[in-house]
Amino acid sequence: MRRLLLALLMLAASAAQALAAPPIRVISPGGIEAWLIEDHANPILSLEMAWRDSGAAYDAQGKEGLARLMAATLDEGAGPYDSQAFQRKLEDLSIKLSFNAGMDMMQGSLITLSRHRTQAFDMLRLSLNQPRFDDDAVLRIKGQILAGLARSSEDPQTMVSRGWYAAAFPAHPYGRVSDGTQDSVAAMTRADLVAATQRLGRANLIVGVVGDITPAELAPLLDSTFGPLPAKPAIHPLPSAEVGIPAQGIKPLVLKKAIPQSVVQFGFAGVKRNDPDWFAAYVLNYILGGGGFSSRLMVEIREKRGLAYSAYSYLYPFNQAGIWIGGVATRNDKVAQSIKLVRKELARLNADGVSAGELQDAKTYLTGSFALRYDSSANIAGLLVAVQADHLGIDYLDRRNELVMKVTQADVARVAKRLFKPENLIVVVAGDPKGL
Repeated sequence: MRRLLLALLMLAASAAQALAAPPIRVISPGGIEAWLIEDHANPILSLEMAWRDSGAAYDAQGKEGLARLMAATLDEGAGPYDSQAFQRKLEDLSIKLSFNAGMDMMQGSLITLSRHRTQAFDMLRLSLNQPRFDDDAVLRIKGQILAGLARSSEDPQTMVSRGWYAAAFPAHPYGRVSDGTQDSVAAMTRADLVAATQRLGRANLIVGVVGDITPAELAPLLDSTFGPLPAKPAIHPLPSAEVGIPAQGIKPLVLKKAIPQSVVQFGFAGVKRNDPDWFAAYVLNYILGGGGFSSRLMVEIREKRGLAYSAYSYLYPFNQAGIWIGGVATRNDKVAQSIKLVRKELARLNADGVSAGELQDAKTYLTGSFALRYDSSANIAGLLVAVQADHLGIDYLDRRNELVMKVTQADVARVAKRLFKPENLIVVVAGDPKGL
């Protein structure tokens, strides 16, 4: 454990230097591509991987939660190692290996000391190509997930999030419970897990690597690790999706729960990552609710009136839909006032846009803080994966701040009129609000 902690500290120390280096494209002899940022300052490397079109939204009806269960059990024994032996070997070699399921993609992470990279890549190869899915390990992970589902069913934040997505996407997989239900998770079999691994192919694989390795050293490891995967994944296309207009009009949907403070989630259609208005929307959202204490929602709801500790908003681009979403938690008797203030700020931005000072402050922060968000090699490797997933180009890191700085007041005003229509706002409240 001490060696692992030391390795993670070394990762953080070299992150800023790594981000300054341009990524290079590495193509293995077998045709597997990875983007690499070499950083030999410390003897450590991070690999992030993802598989397009393989996440929770691709679980079949009645199999909700399958992607998450598969992700949680891939490292619970593989090849000749049962769960305990597999985890013990990872620990002995200070290797950190994990998987998770997003809505659109399956993702994985590998961190290792350079001297153990051959063993680390081999453990990754086993987990992807020879997962055991032993009964005892699967039952244990199922139990953990089922216990988490039971807890989250009473959690106001989870309730309001699930309620919002169900209202926004009533006939689309994005509106389902991505973690699964008690019935769906309990009914999953080993055969389901094996079938789900077929979503992980070479054709939908994305890889980003940062650290102490050269292209010549990385290329054969890509083939030995990912080469045994199926060439084409067994996935079905996901239909396009649009956030609907709330059926109840502007009336909030209330999920009753006897608690003194209600949790509110609100939102409507945003923009997808490939939308020409993405950066204008990104800057606009910072001004509205993404800028912490300087954002309009925080000023109006917290600073001026003390209604809530926090009020926020963010953009979330799925593959098939873009959403703009936000939230606030406040006393039951202040919920109506808080929602009214959200609508007021949306209407004000729609009508008047933003000031020159707001725009300049937002662009200064968003360009200056970009590198600070990537404080570890793992985060930088994840950024390389995200850039590939969004088809932004290998030179994106050089162009990103310039794209932010090009946003004008007219751009922001146009996007505010396009997106910020208070009458389309879907509002879901978990709690016992008064006066709605």
